[in-house]
Amino acid sequence: MPSKEQQNGVDITNPYEIAKRLIERATESLHLPKGVYEILKKPTRVMKVSIPIRKDNGEYVSYTGIRSQHIDILGPTKGGVRFHQNVNEDEVIALSMWMSLKSALIGLPFGGGKGGIIVDPHELSNRELEELSRGYIRELEPIIGPAKDVPAPDVNTNQQIMGWMLDEFDRLSGRSVPGFITGKPIVIGGSAGRIEATGRGVVISIIEAAKRLNLKLDNLTAVIQGFGNVGSITAKLLHQHGVKVIAITDAKGGAYSPNGLDVMNLIDYVNENGTVKGFKDSINITNKELFSLDCDILVPAALENQITSKTAPTIKAKIVAEAANGPTTPEGNHVMEEKGIFVIPDILCNAGGVTVSYFEWVQNSMNYFWKEDEINEKLQEKLVHAFESVYMMKEEKRVSMRESAYLVGVGRLAEAMKARGWIKKWKMPIDC
Repeated sequence: MPSKEQQNGVDITNPYEIAKRLIERATESLHLPKGVYEILKKPTRVMKVSIPIRKDNGEYVSYTGIRSQHIDILGPTKGGVRFHQNVNEDEVIALSMWMSLKSALIGLPFGGGKGGIIVDPHELSNRELEELSRGYIRELEPIIGPAKDVPAPDVNTNQQIMGWMLDEFDRLSGRSVPGFITGKPIVIGGSAGRIEATGRGVVISIIEAAKRLNLKLDNLTAVIQGFGNVGSITAKLLHQHGVKVIAITDAKGGAYSPNGLDVMNLIDYVNENGTVKGFKDSINITNKELFSLDCDILVPAALENQITSKTAPTIKAKIVAEAANGPTTPEGNHVMEEKGIFVIPDILCNAGGVTVSYFEWVQNSMNYFWKEDEINEKLQEKLVHAFESVYMMKEEKRVSMRESAYLVGVGRLAEAMKARGWIKKWKMPIDC
């Protein structure tokens, strides 16, 4: 997707351009050497592969796979694999850059990686999907592994797909390598708490934001865009904390009830019907209408570029928790800042997934597994500490939460560059 210049109110919607711009601003604010931005503005490696598969009708079709490895200065690159018809190189690069910042921000020994295949997985049979998943790993095998690059689930991928990918990598390696991939089924080395990790992290961040704003959870209402793994778990956990979830949308429609949706029954309904649309005692609602609802918390949990110069002015929420990656354009962010909305940026808000993936990777390396309560406790500790670091930077530098998160993440990457001798004669002006 080509980028658009941000002038006369036009949004930049290319995620790679957005990521570079935010990183450049952070390096300037921290008075870093120009070389830091030069290193961070491009991925170390991008690999594009062709994956031919035999369809059920006997014909062969070739799909394009992409993997971006941004920087491995803190450790092996780490990031999900998405199957979507709109996957493109700039998107994958941007997502790998955000993963680098996310890992640095949380304090994980990972760099940023991301991958994808240009495909609508809903058009494939189960056998075709398995063949595609295995083919992706075969083509990328030279550059991936537990000490190189560790994949994980993302949009339209799940535990089963991770299991196929692990099995293929084990076959290629001639041995069991459970730490090669995370988000896999527990029976083959997955971690307790991984499925709920991203949504749980979103809710932890919302709770911390509510504390700073002196808001009581049981008095709040929430709306959620997207009802996949992250959106549904976020809804369930918010409901358990007393928040009234009044509206949810997905790719096929939406459901709204001013008195609150019965989240647990809604999850069952979606499992049976494939959409929230038509849920009992609810009103059909569009994404556009969802953004403009009177509520306290808005959770974009779908794809990129949802909060724009057109949708941001309609938002009435006090807190926007970015469960998706890159859901906000620069112009949309500017509008929310002017309105005084407390934004929990994506690289902080949705970091629960990579955090528990890290726990899974550690457990695989020592062949000892923690209980789910221990996982959730460790996750809470990591994310609360990260939130506090970002909030303190925000107060110290008098900037937005988004800019503060980039300052902390970029600052820690720069410290690693200094420690390795990549940059010299520079001192961090503020504790990151």
